[in-house]
Amino acid sequence: MPPTRPLTPEEEQRLARKERTLKNRRGRRNPSTMPQHLARTSAFAPRKKDLITDSNFVRIYEVPGYSVVEVKGRELGSQHRDAIYALFRLPREKVRTDNPAYRRGTFISPVLSYYQTRTTWRTLIKAMGRTEHVNNLLSLVHVFQEIQQVSVLIHEGRSLKELEAIKAKRNRNMLPDGAGSASSLITDLSWEGAQLDSAVTVTYGTRVLEMIEKAHLVSINADVQFRLRSDHAKVFWPFIDSQPEHTYIDEERLAQLAGRELWSETATSATRAQFRKECREAFKDMVSAGGLSAFTEEVTGSGRAKSRRYSYTHAAPRQFELELLKVARNAQSVDS
Repeated sequence: MPPTRPLTPEEEQRLARKERTLKNRRGRRNPSTMPQHLARTSAFAPRKKDLITDSNFVRIYEVPGYSVVEVKGRELGSQHRDAIYALFRLPREKVRTDNPAYRRGTFISPVLSYYQTRTTWRTLIKAMGRTEHVNNLLSLVHVFQEIQQVSVLIHEGRSLKELEAIKAKRNRNMLPDGAGSASSLITDLSWEGAQLDSAVTVTYGTRVLEMIEKAHLVSINADVQFRLRSDHAKVFWPFIDSQPEHTYIDEERLAQLAGRELWSETATSATRAQFRKECREAFKDMVSAGGLSAFTEEVTGSGRAKSRRYSYTHAAPRQFELELLKVARNAQSVDS
């Protein structure tokens, strides 16, 4: 059914993005659907141990062209990523409440809107593909206690350069410093007890709300995410799976996702060799977990600038590939 009025450029872009999403959908049964800035970030260290727990910890993580995420309170690792990805695997509901700060005749909205997930520890543990056991419950409670210590800010820009441009424009227009530029990933997280069926309630920040409303979300195969053993694979997989049209990734991008600088003054040929070993192990893990069917490693460049490129084949065919296979099978049946 055609629209009854001409579409705005923003509406046309949104429809085109939706069409691309449907075309590239990989038939995931129960994906984790989250803001694309969160899937394509380096804010989670590729390790579970030796994380920085200093409450004064502040770091801005940039994956140029994709995300700028700021973490305050402590360093986050693979276990925190898995817990957050399990949350985004569960349904959310939109809640509207009266705004106590509203005053008639002002620009303040009379209604506050936010998204909330109401679940249980048992459901979260099942979403992570783990056994419904009290030991897993206690581990998850500990992880969420650590997440509560942290403020994760999803910034508006897709790079530090773009973020600075947004701030400069805001200053020129004499808007309050930082207004609308960032908000916490989770604004409130509470639970009633440490039993498997104890209720857990999570309230998401305004940036998450905005991304949900504008459909700036991506889906990843969470079954694969929770089967991965390598911490580096847990870092790389969300980026790879959320980019359905990509077939290769350069090690410079992998280093950005892992929060590494391969060519800094402190980096050596030994640290680069170790990182490449970790990358190969991560890709083997993604194949073992059923995310990729194959990968190859290619040397690019020469001399000191020699680098690596990893080409891969996704294990799950895209929607349009499935349609082509159907056409081919139908043609074979007709010929026979």
